[in-house]
Amino acid sequence: MKETELITNSDGSIFHLKLLPGDIARKIVIVGDPGRVDMFATLLKDIRVKKENREFRTVTGTYDLGEITVISSGIGTDNIDIVMNELDALVNVDFATGKPKDELTSLDIVRIGTSGGLQQDIPAGSFVITETAIGFDGLIHFYEGYDWLLDTAVADVLVEHLEWPDTLSYPYAIRANKELMEVFRNENFIKGITVSVPGFYAPQGRKIRLETFDNEINEKLASYSFRGKTITNYEMESSAIYGLAGLLGHRAVTICTILGNRVTGEFIHDYKPLMIELARKVFSLL
Repeated sequence: MKETELITNSDGSIFHLKLLPGDIARKIVIVGDPGRVDMFATLLKDIRVKKENREFRTVTGTYDLGEITVISSGIGTDNIDIVMNELDALVNVDFATGKPKDELTSLDIVRIGTSGGLQQDIPAGSFVITETAIGFDGLIHFYEGYDWLLDTAVADVLVEHLEWPDTLSYPYAIRANKELMEVFRNENFIKGITVSVPGFYAPQGRKIRLETFDNEINEKLASYSFRGKTITNYEMESSAIYGLAGLLGHRAVTICTILGNRVTGEFIHDYKPLMIELARKVFSLL
């Protein structure tokens, strides 16, 4: 492998995350905000790794009897592309040779995030688990061999429903890992479809000074239904996590706290207690 493919730092750590093989657990929690890494670290004991580079902050410690790594990705699927590939390299690539290991390791990856609700009956403060992530970002199209992951019917019906313009990347839909979803089956999480978008403003129907491509996008998304499933929420990372996890052989699921309901306008400013509650639930079941 060329040096420009798998880039490492002078201490042998991987380029962006600045982590060494052995720094991460097999159970990974991804958050967006580096501050949430510190928040969730208060739940861990015996922290053995605490590293940071750019927006990527990492801690590895124990919860009950198992190890968990919490890492921040920053915002967006472009950052997820970095995080997922580098996490995989840490466990599945021999840094000395640059070649994949003969025996590969599968990680359990849970994104704990915040998002905006798109259904009137999903109040702010709810926990939503993403059964299917629909990507408006286009990231997965840059990788070969992803077709088997796609739930094409979900995306095709949505494209028709939205009258999707040809100028935008064709949406793709990928389901969460069934086995990891099953881990959280007894929790009172709302299940649904999550849309991952490549921006916070126009891609989510927000307008400040610039016009959006569709002033009715939120209403159209809210009215979409496929086999009894509706679009529950917006966020900016899950499609890339699900896609790359599937291609790389990892198990992934996203669980988000609904901070604001885009239909009713309800918004929770002090959401830290909700995030801690959700983290405790996830940590105890991973």
